[in-house]
Amino acid sequence: MAVPTGRGSARAQAEEAFLAMRAILTGLPGPQVVTFQTVFLKSQKDQAACERVVAGHYGNARPVTTYIHQPPCGGAAMSVEAWAIGGEPVRIERPQTDLTTISYDGITWTYCGGIAPRITGRGVYKTSLDGFQQIKARMKKAGVSFDHIMRTWLYLGSITGPEGDVERYMELNRARADFYRNVRFGRGHLMPSVHHGVYPASTGIGTEGRNLVMSAMALDTKRKDVFLLPLENPQQTPVYQYERVYSPKSPKFVRAMAAVIGNYVTLWVSGTASIVNSKTQHIGDPRKQTEQTIENIEVLIAPDNLARHGVRGAGAKLSDLARVRVYVKRPQDYPICREVCERRFGKVPVIYTVADVCRSDLLVEMEGLAFAQRTPVK
Repeated sequence: MAVPTGRGSARAQAEEAFLAMRAILTGLPGPQVVTFQTVFLKSQKDQAACERVVAGHYGNARPVTTYIHQPPCGGAAMSVEAWAIGGEPVRIERPQTDLTTISYDGITWTYCGGIAPRITGRGVYKTSLDGFQQIKARMKKAGVSFDHIMRTWLYLGSITGPEGDVERYMELNRARADFYRNVRFGRGHLMPSVHHGVYPASTGIGTEGRNLVMSAMALDTKRKDVFLLPLENPQQTPVYQYERVYSPKSPKFVRAMAAVIGNYVTLWVSGTASIVNSKTQHIGDPRKQTEQTIENIEVLIAPDNLARHGVRGAGAKLSDLARVRVYVKRPQDYPICREVCERRFGKVPVIYTVADVCRSDLLVEMEGLAFAQRTPVK
């Protein structure tokens, strides 16, 4: 993650951020290749300048890049989160600029990003369906079935704004539910303990403006020691079982998705907020909402919760998080949220952005990624 400290032009700040990233990667053992990145922008008009910096920085090895109109907290014009990989057996293919596959040790990860619906002015439902169809087409081009998707990010402008008689996020949920109908996610890769249908992990979060941008990742392998494990939080109702008051068609995602690869576990934490069971907690209090959100993440990734889902000897602590995104609804709450996060997360890298959350009474949302090692259980 990189956030510029200078406050010059957007182009100068982007140059600073990407040079800082290059210095970090250069200092690691062995060459590293950035494969997938998200750029958060204070102003949409700065995207063209950032695109030129990205093109000059990466050349023909440009990673899949998603530009999001979410102002970084703290006043920077942009910030960036990038994923990089290195190692002798890694093979990277780029069928097109918004699609990348990474293969090693019998595992293939596929990323697509920056997916914007081709149709506009026809409502969130139809534009969302078109976005999901584009993701499906990108995955097909990479030779990956749509049911191998395990993580999505859905960035919707004016997420709690009206769309007819309902909110725009509700229409996105309706489109997602309809598109996912009859899709058997995780087919062939689910842990034997999973005896029900699953959905990908996901974040649905607001942006400035009214556009919709999507990204997704998929996992495919023939290895017998690689499994997917969808995780739910014991103190939260699964979102796909939410009451109709929150959305006529419930959001179709799981609280987290764990990839169990041999003796290692990677956990993708979905967008998480201050919710217990299905109700918002600590309305109007950004400090308590931040604390509750972190507690929900802590419970979700804990060894006890993975054991509850059928995987013993695995799980993670907050210190095992590799990165966290914190979405803050009101800019004035940023210092409070940051103080709580720095105390609870310690040195875990965090990016803070200003973004509307999917409920009007939620003030903060977070997502994360954690790595852990599976230990033998006697």
